[in-house]
Amino acid sequence: MAALVDTNVLVYRFDGRFPEKQKVAREILRRGIAEDSVRIPHQAIVEFIAAVTRNIRGHIILKQADALREAEELLKQFTVLYPDETMVRQAIRGCAAYQLNWFDAHIWSYAEHYGLAEIITEDLQHDRLYGTVRVVNPFVDL
Repeated sequence: MAALVDTNVLVYRFDGRFPEKQKVAREILRRGIAEDSVRIPHQAIVEFIAAVTRNIRGHIILKQADALREAEELLKQFTVLYPDETMVRQAIRGCAAYQLNWFDAHIWSYAEHYGLAEIITEDLQHDRLYGTVRVVNPFVDL
């Protein structure tokens, strides 16, 4: 069964400031390619480009050209999932039912809609079920 990967995993793959998280993220994505066990929501690609090109206290993870090239690679290497109206409505209900912020509710709605059992992220409570989707924080022990 495939799992949904959130933006933070994509970002850590390139963020050398956190070498342990970078190693974990690379392994998740490597295994995801080899086993076809990872799905990426379109939202995570959009957020990835914004996050890695943002200047935070003089640090930029990737130049824009590199970020765009890496986004193209993500589109080639992984199955990318796209939203529809049903998912947006489900995300609205997720905000209310689970008290999630809009972006987390939208990520959850991708997993719920596409029948994915897990979301791999550090942004939600580890091992919690939201509907039928369990959250896995791969960085919880770091």
